[in-house]
Amino acid sequence: MVKQARRYGRRRFFRQAAAAGAAAAFPAFIRPSALGKAGGTRASERITMGVVGVGGRGTGVMRGFLNFGEVRVLAVCDVDEGHLDRAKGTVDKQYGNQDCATCGDYREVTRRDDIDAVLVATPDHWHAIPAIDACRHGKDVYCEKPLSLTIREGRAMVEAARAHGRVFSGGSQRVRDDYGQLADVVASGAIGQVKEVYVNVGGPSRPCQLPGQGVPHTLNWDMWLGPAPWAPYHPHRCSAAYGLNGRGWRTWRDYSGGMMTDWGGHKFGGALYALQLDHTGPVEVIPPDDKEHKRLTYVFANGVRMFHMQDEGPGHRYVGTEGEVPGARARRPSPLRQYAGSGGIQGDFLHCVKTRGRPFRDVEYAHRTATVCHLGNIAYLLGRPLRWDPDKEEFLGDEVANRLLDRPRREPWRL
Repeated sequence: MVKQARRYGRRRFFRQAAAAGAAAAFPAFIRPSALGKAGGTRASERITMGVVGVGGRGTGVMRGFLNFGEVRVLAVCDVDEGHLDRAKGTVDKQYGNQDCATCGDYREVTRRDDIDAVLVATPDHWHAIPAIDACRHGKDVYCEKPLSLTIREGRAMVEAARAHGRVFSGGSQRVRDDYGQLADVVASGAIGQVKEVYVNVGGPSRPCQLPGQGVPHTLNWDMWLGPAPWAPYHPHRCSAAYGLNGRGWRTWRDYSGGMMTDWGGHKFGGALYALQLDHTGPVEVIPPDDKEHKRLTYVFANGVRMFHMQDEGPGHRYVGTEGEVPGARARRPSPLRQYAGSGGIQGDFLHCVKTRGRPFRDVEYAHRTATVCHLGNIAYLLGRPLRWDPDKEEFLGDEVANRLLDRPRREPWRL
């Protein structure tokens, strides 16, 4: 472990030194002809970005931002040197140079004075800390879904964005792109008053008991764990393998809420968007009891009941007093908010960076969606009905449940 850490540290030292030198020498204004494929965008209109977490998904989202002419990615950060090398190669190829800086510590991105916005695309347990640090250092933030690992983390992210006047978007692109047409029909009044909503998404994560193995020399395992409890390295703890099959980090409770939070960020988000309830939350969460309640049930103050379906039926089904969706057709133009600018959810974020408006998946909406997912996981874990105050964001009369609103963090990591 010591040998691995020293090797990583030596290589990172030279990367950091090179990055620091490049940053110091980088001129305040660059001729458009020097910007490679980003050429033609005036320096005053350019949005400089850093990326924290450049695994498969992080690099994919970064590629999306590289397609916008006004964006220039200056730095990428990851604890895996293989990820870093690949991401740097992608950025440098885009711009036709070797200028993209690399680092293994998010603070070298969030605290650079020449970066306007930060993309956070790490595993879930590493979302809150770099996102909040970015806000505190004057950066706008685009954070992949789910927003947070805990409810308290999500609220802290909202507060940081508001306190520092930052544009902060969650990355749940499917809310509008995949489920927006259904939401438009529901919000048009086509099925009258909505009574029931069925959301098909996978289940919670679980504890991990994998044995330890030798740490690859290219990986800073201690930094990968970060605020999570210390655990021995095993490739299936940190792999990006998708699902709850025990081969990737989404399976394990220390790092993720499972499919409940991962796909739930999209699917519960789409339902809340359709119901125009993504500024609030349920007042009761009831786990299945094989009697009256066959499925996890969310009850909202307006009487709507939302059911968690696991691998049952379509992604969304809405039942109202005058029909169902899918099935019904819109009665009037959608009253729901739409993307600003052009280019989908990423273009919406960039538009708001320039105009200082609230993005489509503003951090408050992303937090409320993640909260619904976390509430479901807590109800499954405790196995009893829970009453929830969506304004105070606390459980009523249940201190055991309230202790699950957040988690201890391993030193020195704090919000």
